[in-house]
Amino acid sequence: MADEIIDCTFAIVGGGIAGVSCAEGVSFLAPEESTVLITASPLIKTVTNIIPLGKTVMQFDIEEKNAKTLTEKYASLQVIHDTVINIDVNKKCIKTQTGRLIKYTKLCLCNGGRPKLIAENNKFIIGIRDTESVIQFSQKIQNARKIVVVGNGGIATELVHEVKNVEVVWVIKDKHISATFIDPGAAEFFLQDVYNTDKSENTDIKPIRRMRYTTTGPSKEGGPALGPDWHNNFIIKGTSSICRKVQIEYECEVNEILTKEEITECSDIEKWPVYVKLTNGKIIGCDFIVSATGVVPNSNLMGLENLEKGEDEGLCVDWKLETSEKDVYAAGDVCTARWEIAKHWFQMRLWTQAHQMGIYAAKSMTSSLKKEDYMQDFCFELFTHVTKFFDYKVVLIGLYNGQKLDKNYEILLRVTRKEEYIKLILENGRLQGAVLIGDTNLEEMCENLVLNQIDLTPYGEDILDPDIDIEDYFD
Repeated sequence: MADEIIDCTFAIVGGGIAGVSCAEGVSFLAPEESTVLITASPLIKTVTNIIPLGKTVMQFDIEEKNAKTLTEKYASLQVIHDTVINIDVNKKCIKTQTGRLIKYTKLCLCNGGRPKLIAENNKFIIGIRDTESVIQFSQKIQNARKIVVVGNGGIATELVHEVKNVEVVWVIKDKHISATFIDPGAAEFFLQDVYNTDKSENTDIKPIRRMRYTTTGPSKEGGPALGPDWHNNFIIKGTSSICRKVQIEYECEVNEILTKEEITECSDIEKWPVYVKLTNGKIIGCDFIVSATGVVPNSNLMGLENLEKGEDEGLCVDWKLETSEKDVYAAGDVCTARWEIAKHWFQMRLWTQAHQMGIYAAKSMTSSLKKEDYMQDFCFELFTHVTKFFDYKVVLIGLYNGQKLDKNYEILLRVTRKEEYIKLILENGRLQGAVLIGDTNLEEMCENLVLNQIDLTPYGEDILDPDIDIEDYFD
C-alpha cells in the first residue's frame, strides 16, 4: 500500500450516510468517471427501504453493510478502508495513514462529527455516536445496575426508553424531556412511557430483516454515525432485578465527576465506581456515565486550516455545498450551511439531512464537472425529519417548534392518550410547521399546507376535527 498513487475524478471522505449517499449519487450521475470513497471503517451506512410520505418527507432505514456491496453495484467506484491524515487542497491530493496518495478533481468531505463529551479521557464516560461506541456500551451495561445519561437529544431519548434491567438517572438541562425535538406537551405525552417500568414485552433483540455484519478489532477513528434503529441490533440490559427505573433531573448539568475515593459525603450507602455532582447540588453514584450531548464537526483534518469554518467548527458551505476552497465540497455533520436559508428550513445534524446533502453534493459536483446549470434541491425548502421515540412514529415538518417565529404564532392541538399527538403551528392563519406523533396519516397534507401557504382561517379548528376528513378540503 505504501506510496500507492490513485487518480480519480471524485474523492469522497467518510463512509457514513452522507458519504455513501454522495458516492452512490456520483456513480449514478457520472458512471463514466472514477470515484474513490475513503472510509475509516470496513462497514458503511446505506439508506434502504425508502418510503415517501410526501414530496420531501421520507421514512427510511439505515443498514450497516460491508463496503464491498458498493463496489459490486458500481463498477466506477473504489472503496478504500483507510484513514485520511492530510489533504493538500492546492495540489488536490489526499494522503492516508497507509501511505496512499489519492489525486482528485473534485473532493467531498463527509467525515461527520465526533461526540461532544462532558469530559475527555475518562474511563467511566461513554459517548454514544457510532456502532463501536454502542458495542462498548452494550458490553458495559451487562454488568451495571445504575447509569447516568446526560443529554436531551434523540440518542439520549431512545437510550432511556430502550435500556432494561437497570436504574437510569436522566440529566437534562431543559424543563422537559427531548427538548431538541418536541415541546412540553409532547414531552408529557411521552412521560407515561418513560416511567412505565412494568414492561411485559420481550426484551431480547428485535428481529431485523436484513443482512448484518460485524468487524473485528477496535478502530481508533470510530465509524459512521448511528441510524434511526441502532438500538435494535444490541442487547442493552443491565443486572438489576427491576425492569427499569427512571429518575429525571431537570434543568441541571454535570458540574463535576468524582471517583469513589474522592467522595466525602453522599446519600448513597454503598460505594459506586463513579459519581456525578450536578449543578442542582445533588451527588449521584452510578456504574458509568453516558454522554449523549451532541457532536462536534470533524473539520480538524490537516490541510483544512484555511477553509472557512462556522462557530460550531463546521466547514462553511454555499448553496452548492461547496466550501470556501474551489472544488472542495462538504455534506452532512461536518458542514455548516452558509447560504440564504429558506423560511421553513434550518440545519440540524440528523441522518435525514446527511442523506439529502450527500445526494445533492453528488449533483453539484457532477454538474460542475460537466459545466451544466442546476438549481438547489427542493429538500432545502422545507425541514422534515421522520424518527421513532418510545415506539411511536414521530414526523417533524417545517418550523415544528415555532423556530424563527419569535413566539408570534398560534397552536392547534389534538391529543389522544397512548395513540397520537398532533400539533400545528400557524402564523397569520397559515401553517408553518407540524409535530405528528403516532400513525396520523397527516404528513402529506401538512407538507402541502406549509409549502402552499394556504390561508386556513376559514376552516378554524375543523382542521383537527377527527370526524372531518380535512384532506378533502385540499384535494
